Amino acid sequence: MIIDLLRHGETELGGGLRGSLDDALTAKGWAQMHAAVSGAGSWDVLVSSPLQRCARFAEALAAQLNLPLQRVPGLQELHFGEWEGRSAADLMLTHEAELGQFWADPYAFTPPAGEPVADFSARVLQAISALHQAHAGKRLLLVTHGGVMRLLLARARGLPREQLLQVEVAHGALCRLELLADGSLQEVH
Repeated sequence: MIIDLLRHGETELGGGLRGSLDDALTAKGWAQMHAAVSGAGSWDVLVSSPLQRCARFAEALAAQLNLPLQRVPGLQELHFGEWEGRSAADLMLTHEAELGQFWADPYAFTPPAGEPVADFSARVLQAISALHQAHAGKRLLLVTHGGVMRLLLARARGLPREQLLQVEVAHGALCRLELLADGSLQEVH
């Protein structure tokens, strides 16, 4: 199964840890996503996080391409708890040590009232496994979030868990993975 991963574009409330916050795309965000998929190939199924910064674009693209759209809650962004909506610069002023722990090993430190990265990882991988069972042999476009893409790319690249947050994923980034029969991921360039 081929999975093209598309990160949502710029959002109205800007940077920072958006997590479960459900803000809309800006005009620039829409343009970033349209540019990413322009000429990117054909898909059999579109899959989206239910958050509007992903789902609204996925709905429009599905209608344009006359493709089925599946919303998968398991592909939502990591919930950052009390850190939601805050920037790293802001957190450096109030939670410098904790932010440092999170960046050093996100699996070992959970933001206050946040979702543990191990739980996030299990949730995302379960969603990918279910998609594999339902759509083996097909090409999917998965419209999702930076954290989901970092997780899947880190796995495909064989990176240690401490390097999860070092994977770069820009707004509107598009990358391709192959999900092999054994469930492993491979990046396709």
